[in-house]
Order: sequence, then structure tokens, then C-alpha cells
Amino acid sequence: MKIMREPKRFAAGVAALALVIAACGGDDDNDVADPPANDIDAPADECTTDTLGPNVVDSLTELDFSGLTVNVGSKDFVEQFVLGQLLIVAIEAGGGDTIDNVNLGGTVVNRDALLSNEIDAYWEYNGTGWMVHLGQEDPSFDREELTRDVCVGDLAENDIRWLSVSPFNNTYGFATAGDGPATGLDLQGMADYVAENPDATVCMETEYPNRPDGLVLFEDATNFQIPDAQIEILETGVIYEETASGNCTFGEIFTTDGRIPALGLDVVEDPGVHILYNVSLTIPDSVYQQAPEAFQAVTETILAPLDNDTMAELNRRVSADGEDPRDVAESFLRDEGLID
Repeated sequence: MKIMREPKRFAAGVAALALVIAACGGDDDNDVADPPANDIDAPADECTTDTLGPNVVDSLTELDFSGLTVNVGSKDFVEQFVLGQLLIVAIEAGGGDTIDNVNLGGTVVNRDALLSNEIDAYWEYNGTGWMVHLGQEDPSFDREELTRDVCVGDLAENDIRWLSVSPFNNTYGFATAGDGPATGLDLQGMADYVAENPDATVCMETEYPNRPDGLVLFEDATNFQIPDAQIEILETGVIYEETASGNCTFGEIFTTDGRIPALGLDVVEDPGVHILYNVSLTIPDSVYQQAPEAFQAVTETILAPLDNDTMAELNRRVSADGEDPRDVAESFLRDEGLID
């Protein structure tokens, strides 16, 4: 299927982006949970680098969640299953009890459940928080700054805290076959390769060419518009396999998808073009205040080792190998020396 490209309208399209932005990370929930926020104002010292900074413990048994029962939700895709179980295992290691609501639903379901106190915590992405939950535009491309901005706004508007921020960034990207002719490129190198090789194909899902956080960012950054004849529109799940087989020279991907390591794909290096989707724990302030030091430490300790490659590998173990997310979480924390 060839592309039907709409005119570029990035500035106007950002507002509409809130309707679909939650699709990053494999989430297809297209509704908006909260109205746009205006004139964000909250005590900045409640969301300083101390909140986002290093509070890592050597063992999760050092944490004190005794007497607490934490109801943990998650979105409905593999990465969120793993993250949800990591939190559950960690809280239990710290002496707390948990209620497992992992795989609760999409973005709106989890957000509404958090705001209505039906769950106590779930992992959310900073790009989604800024543009969907707070209705803002022009997100920072610095992960800590963006997370701090979201934390300040959400704390002021909704009494929701954002704890820690992941090294991994599950955003849009491109990949190529690991044994193909186009490995080791960055986005500019990819653009040059496509320009110099008219037989090269770039495969992407239907939505990506016309999303304001999609193809337009690549084309603006590289000053190159991919010829329509070199774009193939495929279903998301098909793109990974077609890229691995070489039928797609490049394929649009989510950067921590488990199919990347499973199929040996080589990810095109992004110097900071696509919008950030790092993860933080979102939690009502009333819940956080019951064990603030423990909640800060547990999130930072879980997230600290999770770079893109590590998160993709954990996702692969579930999506490709069929392991149970709880088993993956326990073995990872054990390998990190955080539980016995």
C-alpha cells in the first residue's frame, strides 16, 4: 500500500496529537483523559532533581512498605506488563502487600482509575503526560526536564506525582536488518542512503506519515522528504518481520519493542529528533506521603538499569519467548542483586 501524504502542519497538528499520542509504546487508546491545562503553577521544589535523582538501594529489602497495600495498574501491552510486575515484586520485597491490576486497560482507563483512587500507581510516559494529560505543546527534549515539567503540572492540577525517570525511551524510530547493507546509520545517514538508493523502501504504519510527532520530524531534521514511491504502508506487526527479511530496507518501529532483539534488527541512531517517551511512576500525593522515601527509592532502583537494550530484551522474553511477566521481573531483579 502506497502512502497518502497530507500536507505538513506540525504546529496546528500538535493539538490534535493528544487524540492519538498514547499509541506510542504499543498503546492504541486514542481518547484523552484530562482537559488541557492552562497556566501551570506548582511548587517547583516538589519536582526537583532530588525527586528524579539517584535514590538507588542495594537491596529492595531495605525499603519499608510494611503496613501498606498498593494497588498497581498498568496499560495493556508487554512493556507495561513487565514494568507493573517489577513494581509489584519490589514492593513485596520491601514488606508491602499489593493488588495486581496489571493489564488494566489503555491510557484513559489507567489514568481515570488513578484519578478516582481505584488504583494507587501505574507507569506513564512523559510525552503522554505533557501532551495528553496536561494538554501542552512543545515538549522538552531533555528527559529529566520534561519529566519535571510534567510533574509540576500534574501535581498542581491533579495532586499526581511523577517519580523518577527511565533511561529507556520508547519512542518512534527506524530499524534495518542486522545483516543488511544499511546498518550503523543515524537518521541523516538513513536519509542519505534512501536518497542515493532509489530501490530502498521505508515501511511504516498508516498513521505515522501524518502524525505531527511522526514522519514530519524525521523530514524536518534531515531536510529530506522520502519519495512517496519509496514508502510502503504496512500493519505495525508486519513491519518488523519485513524489515528483518530485507523486504523493507528500513522499518518504523517502537524503540524498546521486543521484536528488535528477537529479529536481530539494527536501530537507526536518533540524535534527539522524535518526542520523548521515558517512563515514570505516577502516584497520587496522598498515597506517596504514606511512604515517600520508599516510593522514591523503589522507582529509581527499578528504572536505573533499564536502558533501551535492556527494556527491549525484557520485552522480548515475554513477547517472543512466552515467559510470564512476573517471572521475567523476578529473574531480572534477582540478576541485579536486588532480591534473593
